[in-house]
Amino acid sequence: MTRILVVDDKEMMRDSVSTMLARKGHTIVTASNGAMAITKMNERAFDAVITDLQMPEVDGLELLEAVRDRDDSMPVILMTAYGSVESAVDAMKLGAYDYISKPFSGDELVATVERALERGRLVKANAILQVRGVPAGGKACGREHEMIGGSESLVGLRLRLRQIAESNSTVLVTGESGTGKEVASRWIHEQSSRSDGSFLAINCAALSTSLLESELFGHEKGAFTGATAMRKGRFELADGGTLLLDEISEIAPEIQAKLLRVLQERSFERVGSSTARTVDVRIIATSNRDLEAEVAAGRFRQDLFFRLNVLPLVMPPLREHAEDVSELVVHFLRRMAAAEGREPHRVDPDAMELLKQYSWPGNVRELENICERAHVLSMGDLVTAELIEPWLQCEASLRGSAPFITVPIANQDVSELEDQESGTFICDGQRRLEDIERAAIIATLEQYDGHRQRSASALGIGVRTLGLKLKKWKESNLIPSAT
Repeated sequence: MTRILVVDDKEMMRDSVSTMLARKGHTIVTASNGAMAITKMNERAFDAVITDLQMPEVDGLELLEAVRDRDDSMPVILMTAYGSVESAVDAMKLGAYDYISKPFSGDELVATVERALERGRLVKANAILQVRGVPAGGKACGREHEMIGGSESLVGLRLRLRQIAESNSTVLVTGESGTGKEVASRWIHEQSSRSDGSFLAINCAALSTSLLESELFGHEKGAFTGATAMRKGRFELADGGTLLLDEISEIAPEIQAKLLRVLQERSFERVGSSTARTVDVRIIATSNRDLEAEVAAGRFRQDLFFRLNVLPLVMPPLREHAEDVSELVVHFLRRMAAAEGREPHRVDPDAMELLKQYSWPGNVRELENICERAHVLSMGDLVTAELIEPWLQCEASLRGSAPFITVPIANQDVSELEDQESGTFICDGQRRLEDIERAAIIATLEQYDGHRQRSASALGIGVRTLGLKLKKWKESNLIPSAT
């Protein structure tokens, strides 16, 4: 539901405009002067402002400037009984969306407001797409938010998710990497009363402290070097929706303190501003660490932990519901095939049994990566045990703690990691673990023509982790600088 601020020093005009817009389903807040309007804007967010031009003390143009300083994307409509070309030009130069002269009809007002609100929605949608890394006019891409599996563990998880989705309380999702914490978070949002609002996510571990602060809270023009324009943060863009704070355990103490205030008061200031802004955002935080242990070690604020841990949700590792592996494999292969308009690969019984017996230290994410690898590298329409077994051996060895691995491969040249005929990756029993890791990463980059995002996905690691490893190896002259 849209919230509109109506400002006029004449009570009759305020009531008339409010009544016409309320009949269209909008929530209306009124103010009798510009100063009161600014106070109300500091208390809550609005989708549009309709203000009289001629008012004592703070007039409509001054209020427009105040709105622009606060939010340069909020549509402002000016009303006046003293219509003139000069005042209209001044208003448009200052960024007014439109300008209507009194007296005006209800239809004229409603049509103007609807156009203004639509423009506001488009501007916000574009800002959200840019935050998600999607170009203007594009679509956000992401993995499906289904909870695949019929095991007792998954049935209980779905029940818990439905209970959580019905509330607006803060959620803390914990579990090992790859268990589907973000999938569960998106599911909660989509099944909640906030599903029409935005769902935004931010990886707290991927950003520096200063950049994370700006991304979360936004910044004013000139707040720091390079801040050439005002920018809204995730909290403002997610107003009315859900904000996912991924890897919450990695945020610095100073950001923890600011986040605590948002959770307590639902207000914050942009970087470089002293004006408090109030938002209505549901927070979901995720962590693959034991936050209670982090609190005990002094690395995480206890009061913030209590604020986050209102509705705890623990995602089970895949090894605890291995009976879901076969259904997940079929689902992943079907989805990958559908994306390319082809028939899905079949999995022979021996291969499926091999997948079900594997411990899956990388959980569902690792399983999905193996399925994608099989989808790409399988020579026919059947995924065989011979194809995937070496991959599982390599995955297990790369996660081992021993400095050397011992998977004997008879008559295998130690310089070879990729079998030239089958395209499968094999481990060598006499090579150092770090050498095998480096060779596996280089071979995967070659497989995907140097595309880091796809390579990282196939390897089950983050793009940032992949970039750091490549940088380290280049500095040590272990790989070509052009890699």
